[in-house]
Amino acid sequence: MATQSRQENNVTILEPSGRIVGPAVSELRQTILPDIEAAETPRILINFENVNMMDSAGLGALMEARALASRKEGRIGVINVGKHIKNLIVLSRIVSLFEHYDSEEEAISALST
Repeated sequence: MATQSRQENNVTILEPSGRIVGPAVSELRQTILPDIEAAETPRILINFENVNMMDSAGLGALMEARALASRKEGRIGVINVGKHIKNLIVLSRIVSLFEHYDSEEEAISALST
């Protein structure tokens, strides 16, 4: 798994690709957590367009990121969530913890305010 990271309007946009399972979960943590810790009020957008699989450990990494961000009154949004990941999030009953957007532009606009 590789994760591209960029900034736009004070929003960190993460674009992981591949499978978020096994060792890739640690890679995701190493990418997202420093961004959250460095920001005063983190604004993170995760684009799942190129992710084809995520397991419960990957979900745990997202929950950890969400908990850290919320302690700093930050927000985490997601876009392009595929069916497999959406089912995992819904079945885990955490779907309401992440802000869902239809496009990157909409997400950046909402998260940057």
